[in-house]
Amino acid sequence: MRSAGRGWVKIKRDGTHWLRGFYVPKIFLEANKVVQTCCLKTHRFGGHFTLSLKNSVGLAAKRVPGGLYDYMAELHGSPYQRLMIAEINRFYKVDLVVMDAMKAFISRGPESGDLVEPGLLLASKDRVAVDAAGVAILRSYGSTENVMKGRIFDLDQIRRASELGIGVKSASEIKVIPLNDEARPTASKIENVLRNEG
Repeated sequence: MRSAGRGWVKIKRDGTHWLRGFYVPKIFLEANKVVQTCCLKTHRFGGHFTLSLKNSVGLAAKRVPGGLYDYMAELHGSPYQRLMIAEINRFYKVDLVVMDAMKAFISRGPESGDLVEPGLLLASKDRVAVDAAGVAILRSYGSTENVMKGRIFDLDQIRRASELGIGVKSASEIKVIPLNDEARPTASKIENVLRNEG
């Protein structure tokens, strides 16, 4: 990594699928605590789903001041897009993720789609765990082919993030803890999907 001035830090390619590396705001690397908020949605533009890992694309620079290269064009045009999404997460720490799953798009997305209302808020220190639980929720309603197929930990974003040590290595490491008795059936349902399809 090196400072690029004006608040941006260059992340070198360093084993990632980014051709030139990428830039992130210096504030995320220097902050004492980082709390990330995200929503529960599918994503029709190649990400397949947009949860905490995909949310991190929003902090990567499209262009840096004075530069012409479009890092987002590279990302969205790459066959490795979902791996690159996961790789952004390797370079900054998150202390807490809060996922708003009160409502969710289970198709199309990210700005419109078939809407369901799980009525949930999920919180975790682990981005991989919260995304796996999010995918389990999407699957419980029936979602897109890309979200539904295969095991959850074989989905590109989750698999790559797990490989990089960003979070848990398997669904068996995830425990869904309800905050009250009313939430217990939903927590059990999410854990059953993780156990059977993780």
